[in-house]
Amino acid sequence: MEHGLRLLELDVRRRLDGLLQGNHLGLVPGPGSEPGEARVYQPGDDVRRMDWAVTARTTEPHIRETVADRELETWLVADLSASLDFGTAACEKRDLVVAATAAIAHLTGGGGNRIGAVIATGEKTNRVPARGGLAHARGLVRKVAEMPRAPEGTRGDLRDALEQLRRPPRRRGLAVVISDFLGDIDWQRPLRGLSTRHELIAIEVLDPRDVDLPEVGTVVLSDPESGRQREVHASALLRREFAAAAAEHRSRVATAIRGAGAGHLVLRTDSDWIADTVRFVVARKRRWSGGGVA
Repeated sequence: MEHGLRLLELDVRRRLDGLLQGNHLGLVPGPGSEPGEARVYQPGDDVRRMDWAVTARTTEPHIRETVADRELETWLVADLSASLDFGTAACEKRDLVVAATAAIAHLTGGGGNRIGAVIATGEKTNRVPARGGLAHARGLVRKVAEMPRAPEGTRGDLRDALEQLRRPPRRRGLAVVISDFLGDIDWQRPLRGLSTRHELIAIEVLDPRDVDLPEVGTVVLSDPESGRQREVHASALLRREFAAAAAEHRSRVATAIRGAGAGHLVLRTDSDWIADTVRFVVARKRRWSGGGVA
């Protein structure tokens, strides 16, 4: 385990630092996310900081200043429910949760920044206090990797994990939710609640079999969070219906994430997750600089 985690850390450092250069390194716009005083708009000001409430009240354009915040506090919600103990490609979805945790720790580390986590399996929840330093970041990744698997039939509860992160209110910063977002979409309200206080990123972890069935004849479908199994024949009709239902669910998940104002990164077990992460970070930086929409 220790050797594998060290190789993961080296891969994350080498590839992320090699592909993300200069001001592309990072996940938030930078110091100054705390709202400050409103002032009259001046030519050259960033129109994205326009305070429309004050503008409407005074009938004169105003922008909202920001108060510099020298340190960033990042909180992760790592969903390790039974549905993530599954993978049919290069790895299990659970492995991608560990990898994403390592990437977030690397992208937000340094400069006195701190990172903490709520790690939930449905059976138990572990909290890792927000602290700084490389040793703490390594320990957090190890904690996620070594979290015991929930027994089959244990239902995950992403909504509860999000609520645990929301209360008590934490210092304004970055919140990252890592999950496959399968099952009921009952987590919208706490996700929106997080976005009112934090910059928010949702990382959706998928396996190819989450979105389509292969042509394998008779197959046993299993729900790891309920323990139910069903033997079915993977006919062309069933495969089409399964793909349509999966696409509809993913669309609903994406809509809920956008509705919460969160960035949406999709990582797949059959894809290069580091390259996907790089594209996501670069797109966010381009959006902040006014070069496009992420």
